[in-house]
Amino acid sequence: MPLDLILYITKYGYLAIFLLVFLQEIGAPNPIPNELVLLFSGYMIFLGILKLPLVILAAILADFIGTSILHTVFYFSGAYILQHKPRWLPIPTQTIHKLKQRISKNGLGGIYIGRLTPFIRGYTSVIAGLLQIEARIFLPIALITASIWVTMYVTAGILLGPFWSQVVANINNIKYYMLFIFSAGLLIIIIRSLIKYRTVKR
Repeated sequence: MPLDLILYITKYGYLAIFLLVFLQEIGAPNPIPNELVLLFSGYMIFLGILKLPLVILAAILADFIGTSILHTVFYFSGAYILQHKPRWLPIPTQTIHKLKQRISKNGLGGIYIGRLTPFIRGYTSVIAGLLQIEARIFLPIALITASIWVTMYVTAGILLGPFWSQVVANINNIKYYMLFIFSAGLLIIIIRSLIKYRTVKR
């Protein structure tokens, strides 16, 4: 666990959470992933240092505002940015084009899934802008997925509070664990929906 993160959140609390989440959502280089910020925030709630409603509010607002800005920028100027971006700007165009094709096939469901998937959730806002998905459609999705994502990680941090030393020891694998949990949950939802659909059809 980075000492800087501990000191920053401990000192500035909700403002630190807002800024860290916001900066990463708008694409600013950030060595500390938001998943780690939210897990640690949950741990701080477990210790009684921070309050759950305020952490959730700060993180959701930061995520929603940041992703809305990113979507707006690429909605109006995305094609120009990708064609004329300087070499130092960290935009993996090949990855974006692949995800763009995938989301184009899956429609709005692909945006929901992308916004909840670690590693690619930030790119999803970029792709939604490039696909010219209007704000009235994208922003409700952004708010819903931000609420789910923030609540999931903060709650995980609270539940992992008693085992925090083990969490720190395996911190590099946290994203993969959460991705596995999310994928398993999504698979269960899909299976239940299919069973329900077949039952109704009969």
